[in-house]
Amino acid sequence: MKKNKNIVLLLSAIILALYSFSSITQDKWIVPKEYQSKKNPTNAKDKANLAVGKSLFSKQCQSCHGKEGYGDGPKAAEQKGDLGDFSSEATQSQTDGALFYKMTEGRNDMPSFKKKMPDDEDRWLIVNYLRTLKE
Repeated sequence: MKKNKNIVLLLSAIILALYSFSSITQDKWIVPKEYQSKKNPTNAKDKANLAVGKSLFSKQCQSCHGKEGYGDGPKAAEQKGDLGDFSSEATQSQTDGALFYKMTEGRNDMPSFKKKMPDDEDRWLIVNYLRTLKE
Protein backbone atom coordinates (compact mmCIF):
# COMPACT_ATOMS: atom_id res chain seq x y z
CA MET A 1 0.00 0.00 0.00
CA LYS A 2 2.81 2.39 0.93
CA LYS A 3 4.56 1.56 -2.35
CA ASN A 4 1.43 2.54 -4.34
CA LYS A 5 1.19 5.80 -2.40
CA ASN A 6 4.83 6.62 -3.22
CA ILE A 7 4.26 5.88 -6.90
CA VAL A 8 1.20 8.13 -6.97
CA LEU A 9 3.14 10.92 -5.26
CA LEU A 10 6.05 10.52 -7.67
CA LEU A 11 3.76 10.57 -10.72
CA SER A 12 1.94 13.63 -9.35
CA ALA A 13 5.24 15.44 -8.87
CA ILE A 14 6.34 14.60 -12.42
CA ILE A 15 3.02 15.75 -13.90
CA LEU A 16 3.17 18.99 -11.91
CA ALA A 17 6.74 19.63 -13.03
CA LEU A 18 5.87 19.04 -16.69
CA TYR A 19 2.81 21.27 -16.45
CA SER A 20 4.82 24.04 -14.79
CA PHE A 21 7.54 23.84 -17.40
CA SER A 22 5.15 23.99 -20.33
CA SER A 23 2.90 26.75 -19.02
CA ILE A 24 5.46 29.08 -17.43
CA THR A 25 8.76 28.63 -19.19
CA GLN A 26 7.39 28.34 -22.68
CA ASP A 27 5.09 31.37 -22.37
CA LYS A 28 8.05 33.73 -21.99
CA TRP A 29 9.46 34.59 -25.39
CA ILE A 30 13.21 34.85 -24.92
CA VAL A 31 14.88 37.26 -27.33
CA PRO A 32 18.65 36.85 -27.76
CA LYS A 33 20.70 39.71 -26.32
CA GLU A 34 22.09 40.74 -29.70
CA TYR A 35 18.55 41.40 -30.93
CA GLN A 36 17.52 43.27 -27.78
CA SER A 37 20.05 45.98 -28.62
CA LYS A 38 19.80 45.75 -32.42
CA LYS A 39 19.06 49.17 -33.92
CA ASN A 40 16.40 49.76 -36.54
CA PRO A 41 18.26 50.95 -39.66
CA THR A 42 15.17 52.61 -41.20
CA ASN A 43 13.77 56.08 -40.61
CA ALA A 44 10.73 55.59 -38.38
CA LYS A 45 9.45 59.11 -39.02
CA ASP A 46 9.53 58.94 -42.83
CA LYS A 47 5.94 58.98 -44.14
CA ALA A 48 6.77 56.80 -47.15
CA ASN A 49 8.37 54.19 -44.84
CA LEU A 50 5.29 54.21 -42.59
CA ALA A 51 3.01 53.79 -45.60
CA VAL A 52 5.01 50.77 -46.79
CA GLY A 53 5.03 49.34 -43.25
CA LYS A 54 1.27 49.76 -42.98
CA SER A 55 0.74 48.10 -46.37
CA LEU A 56 2.97 45.15 -45.41
CA PHE A 57 1.18 44.85 -42.05
CA SER A 58 -2.18 44.78 -43.84
CA LYS A 59 -1.02 42.00 -46.19
CA GLN A 60 1.00 39.87 -43.78
CA CYS A 61 -0.21 40.51 -40.22
CA GLN A 62 -3.75 41.88 -40.17
CA SER A 63 -5.52 38.55 -40.71
CA CYS A 64 -4.40 37.38 -37.25
CA HIS A 65 -3.48 40.57 -35.40
CA GLY A 66 -6.38 42.72 -36.63
CA LYS A 67 -6.51 46.11 -38.30
CA GLU A 68 -5.54 47.99 -35.13
CA GLY A 69 -3.19 45.28 -33.80
CA TYR A 70 -5.45 44.18 -30.94
CA GLY A 71 -5.07 40.48 -31.79
CA ASP A 72 -8.63 40.30 -33.10
CA GLY A 73 -8.17 39.55 -36.79
CA PRO A 74 -10.44 37.13 -38.70
CA LYS A 75 -7.98 34.25 -38.19
CA ALA A 76 -7.34 34.99 -34.49
CA ALA A 77 -9.87 32.43 -33.26
CA GLU A 78 -7.93 29.68 -35.08
CA GLN A 79 -4.76 30.46 -33.12
CA LYS A 80 -3.91 28.76 -29.83
CA GLY A 81 -1.77 31.40 -28.15
CA ASP A 82 -2.17 35.01 -27.14
CA LEU A 83 -1.76 37.20 -30.20
CA GLY A 84 -0.88 40.20 -28.10
CA ASP A 85 -2.09 43.77 -28.30
CA PHE A 86 0.34 45.93 -30.23
CA SER A 87 -1.07 49.09 -28.65
CA SER A 88 -0.26 47.85 -25.14
CA GLU A 89 2.61 48.92 -22.93
CA ALA A 90 3.81 45.30 -22.93
CA THR A 91 4.42 45.45 -26.68
CA GLN A 92 5.41 49.10 -27.00
CA SER A 93 8.05 48.79 -24.27
CA GLN A 94 9.92 46.12 -26.25
CA THR A 95 12.90 47.23 -28.30
CA ASP A 96 12.67 47.45 -32.07
CA GLY A 97 15.20 44.63 -32.22
CA ALA A 98 13.02 42.37 -30.05
CA LEU A 99 9.97 42.97 -32.25
CA PHE A 100 12.08 42.40 -35.36
CA TYR A 101 13.40 39.12 -33.93
CA LYS A 102 9.94 37.83 -33.05
CA MET A 103 8.63 38.63 -36.52
CA THR A 104 11.69 37.14 -38.19
CA GLU A 105 11.92 33.88 -36.21
CA GLY A 106 8.32 33.25 -35.17
CA ARG A 107 7.21 30.82 -32.48
CA ASN A 108 4.26 28.46 -32.02
CA ASP A 109 1.35 29.91 -34.06
CA MET A 110 3.42 32.95 -35.06
CA PRO A 111 5.11 32.02 -38.34
CA SER A 112 8.65 32.98 -39.23
CA PHE A 113 8.71 35.76 -41.80
CA LYS A 114 12.31 35.41 -42.92
CA LYS A 115 11.22 33.46 -46.02
CA LYS A 116 7.88 35.20 -46.59
CA MET A 117 9.62 38.58 -46.39
CA PRO A 118 13.29 37.89 -47.05
CA ASP A 119 14.16 41.59 -47.18
CA ASP A 120 15.03 42.62 -43.61
CA GLU A 121 14.01 46.20 -44.40
CA ASP A 122 10.38 45.15 -44.92
CA ARG A 123 10.25 43.69 -41.42
CA TRP A 124 11.87 46.80 -39.96
CA LEU A 125 9.23 48.92 -41.69
CA ILE A 126 6.50 46.86 -40.05
CA VAL A 127 8.17 47.48 -36.68
CA ASN A 128 7.95 51.22 -37.44
CA TYR A 129 4.27 50.85 -38.25
CA LEU A 130 3.66 48.89 -35.02
CA ARG A 131 4.91 51.94 -33.11
CA THR A 132 2.05 54.00 -34.56
CA LEU A 133 -0.48 51.67 -32.92
CA LYS A 134 0.46 52.87 -29.44
CA GLU A 135 -2.50 54.19 -27.44
